[in-house]
Amino acid sequence: MKKFTYEARDQATNKITKSTVQADSENAAARLLMNQGFTPINIKEQNDEEGIIARITGRITTKDKIVFTRQLSTLIGAGLPLTQSLNTVFEQTENKKLKSIIQEITVSVEGGKTLYDSFSKYPKIFDPVFLALVGAGELSGTLDESLKRIANQQEKDAAVSSKIKGAMTYPLIVLFVIFGVLAFMLLTVVPQVEKLYQDLNQKLPILTKIMVDTANFLMSYWWIVIIVLGIGIYFFVQYLKTESGQRMIDNMKIKVPIFGAMFRKLYMGRLMRTGQTLLGSGVTMLDMLKITSKAVNNSIIEKSILRAAEKVKGGKALSAALQPEAYILPLVPQMIKIGEQSGRIDEMMGKTAQVYEDELDEQVRTISTAIEPVLMVVLAVVAGGMVAAILLPIYSLVNSISV
Repeated sequence: MKKFTYEARDQATNKITKSTVQADSENAAARLLMNQGFTPINIKEQNDEEGIIARITGRITTKDKIVFTRQLSTLIGAGLPLTQSLNTVFEQTENKKLKSIIQEITVSVEGGKTLYDSFSKYPKIFDPVFLALVGAGELSGTLDESLKRIANQQEKDAAVSSKIKGAMTYPLIVLFVIFGVLAFMLLTVVPQVEKLYQDLNQKLPILTKIMVDTANFLMSYWWIVIIVLGIGIYFFVQYLKTESGQRMIDNMKIKVPIFGAMFRKLYMGRLMRTGQTLLGSGVTMLDMLKITSKAVNNSIIEKSILRAAEKVKGGKALSAALQPEAYILPLVPQMIKIGEQSGRIDEMMGKTAQVYEDELDEQVRTISTAIEPVLMVVLAVVAGGMVAAILLPIYSLVNSISV
């Protein structure tokens, strides 16, 4: 199918709308717009260059998806037909890429496809959890509730991820400053020290000579450094895309000092919150485990969940299946066991998720408070070490000349 950009007048509101539509031909696009209540003014086929630019610049944020999901839930809950709800959300959406996708979903639904099938065409936008909840909502007739659960899930997940990123941002900024100070000293101060020693016909101390040689190399062969760094970063990024690279990063996340405990709580909270949402929407236990293993977004934890799923498939209780897994924190199987005994697994999973989210919130605050003075000391030591390495030999040189 071809993609067309169009300008059309809404017959209901008399407003001019500009967007894109997919159709086999320009005439088919015009018929499609008229069926949706628009009067076409201008229709133009979008060329490949425009499509590439749109793909590069267009980005659908988590906030965009949350707003879209919550609006659709509200409209369906108010009793509006699905296609009318989609059209209303389309009019209220500002993100052009998401707007185009909503229109294509609307066309698909009007063509007889289910909402689940229509969303499934965009796996990069709508993840397995989203699709599973939409499918369960359609089957049970509670689509509005399922969409509301999705929005709540996305909001909580985004809030927790934001806290983790916030805690890691400050250390990265300080490290950047440290490297900046080192570069400044090497490229500006060190060459002056070398010139001073040459003028006095004195031999450079070992540490100062190493710094001078490093500075000279960087100034003479900076282009080699940039090329090597670029090639190194490229191949490292390519390696991270492989299974072994992803496993290395995922393993590092849960084992790295200080932040490892935070990531494990993040994954446990995500596991329990997603599990609660899926089970509460009527998704089966095995499907819930399969979808949740992907939603956790860590290959090490994913394998633990999938091993537990195999045991559950063989007739074992979920709490017993998760108990021996090394990377599953003890509270998870304990709370699930209580849920199994009371018949309220989803409720217990929700409470466990809240516990981990609260603990993570507190831990982020604690680390953020404690890490600031530590990093400032590190910065002072690095800068002081550089200054000492440069100034102490100069003082020694001056004293020797005075004598």
